[in-house]
Amino acid sequence: MTHADRPPAAASTPTGPGAAPGRVLPLAGATNFRDLGGYIGQAGRPVRWRRIFRSDHLADLTPEDTARLAALGLARAFDFRGVQERAAVPYAVPGITQHPLPIEPTVVQRMKDLVAAGHRVTAEQTVGLMQDTYRAFVHDNAHRFAELFEHLLADDAPLVFHCTAGKDRTGFAAALILRALDVPHDVVMHDYLLTNQHYRMPSAVSGLAPPEVLNVLWRVQEDFLHAAFDAVERDHGGLDRYLARQLGLTPAARRRLAELYLAREPGEDADGR
Repeated sequence: MTHADRPPAAASTPTGPGAAPGRVLPLAGATNFRDLGGYIGQAGRPVRWRRIFRSDHLADLTPEDTARLAALGLARAFDFRGVQERAAVPYAVPGITQHPLPIEPTVVQRMKDLVAAGHRVTAEQTVGLMQDTYRAFVHDNAHRFAELFEHLLADDAPLVFHCTAGKDRTGFAAALILRALDVPHDVVMHDYLLTNQHYRMPSAVSGLAPPEVLNVLWRVQEDFLHAAFDAVERDHGGLDRYLARQLGLTPAARRRLAELYLAREPGEDADGR
């Protein structure tokens, strides 16, 4: 575990005999496959390890990767990629049931529109487009995140949710799950920013835009996630109301979520076994 992978003190994990599993799974065909376990949530209870994973797309997994996921008991995959994204890069992993939850990408198309209108897209403009995208997650795509929570509440079979890079649609979904479990905001932000340590930008996109623009598109920034949660506060009356009214996470549903995905007691082994 690198220094960048170590969460803040409130989310620290045990060391030595019986230490917690690693957060990042070193797979050959995915660079951003991470476990949400170990973060401290409601009433000091840690998120269970090896239950909820986040990732970039799974189309490049090797046979060794799929064997490793099978050993973890991974049973469900929730795919936030848009319809064309999914059709262009499909995948099938033995033993894993796929559930499409399409959220169409918008940033690249809006950039193309700006270029077609004669504008030179800058890094600053790209940051603004990314912030708009995150606000749209809150306002326009709540039904997809609500569907994810319905599946989470159905049972606790190990699952992964992902998009193409596992950073934006996936990043907001991970933030919602952790906040719904009462993981503190600074810890959630820490998890979100780990993408910058682990995700590798595809070599095929190099040269398609200026490097400073690509650096915005293929990384994450605190301002992106802040834009989403600012919209939650400003337009929906706060996180609790947003979770309950837009995502169907009533207090009873959040208690159920905690029963499924948090250890029973503070300090209890949260390895999920």
